[in-house]
Amino acid sequence: MDLKEEEILGPDLAAHWYYVSKGRALTDMLAGIEAKAVLDIGAGSGVFARRLLDTGLVRSATCVDPFYSDERLADVSRPDLRFVRDLGEQNQDLILFMDVLEHVDDDLALLRSYTDRLTPAGHVLITVPAFQWLWSGHDVFLEHRRRYTLAETEALVRRAGLEPVAGRYFFGLLFPAVAALRLGDRIKNGSRPAEAKSQLRKASDRMNRLLVGIHDAERRWVFPWNRLFGLSVFCLATRR
Repeated sequence: MDLKEEEILGPDLAAHWYYVSKGRALTDMLAGIEAKAVLDIGAGSGVFARRLLDTGLVRSATCVDPFYSDERLADVSRPDLRFVRDLGEQNQDLILFMDVLEHVDDDLALLRSYTDRLTPAGHVLITVPAFQWLWSGHDVFLEHRRRYTLAETEALVRRAGLEPVAGRYFFGLLFPAVAALRLGDRIKNGSRPAEAKSQLRKASDRMNRLLVGIHDAERRWVFPWNRLFGLSVFCLATRR
């Protein structure tokens, strides 16, 4: 999760339809996974770690982000959650990379630097933005390096010594509208570089509930089998 998006949404971030829907998709992907603790890399406010704690999937969480302020590091609002800028050597049951790998030049090196700490039965859950041809000013604003297909993500985790367990796309119901907008912008702007601009917006309560409901339906009927298209890639992997 990007700290820039936290600045835009403020205290309402955890209730925003995007984070609610993505958090629910996360817990769907982890159904049946046993883990005492989670390590959330590039966690931002820790919205996804908090969800795993609140749903009882893990008992403790460590959020890692090199850009945490001293105030965030000192946050002791709940004893089962801590924030750190880096992590000492310790084994992990579950590691999250929620929209992190697209931010670094060497995504394989970053992935390997943490997955070496997995316990023998440990799991890694990765999300990344989907399809390079959907590149826009939002990617520039968030300082992304690339977008991914599901096949590319699964190939990456294999090179890191992991084995994909499940992979799928999410936000598939939004995909046609977003794809049309991105292609329209590309035709309009031609070869000009995309202007850095966030596309994340606060939503009215009514619109927020509507979009959460739409993506609840997608999670039930489309997400379990969707290896075709969407705005976000989900990949669950384990050690070989």
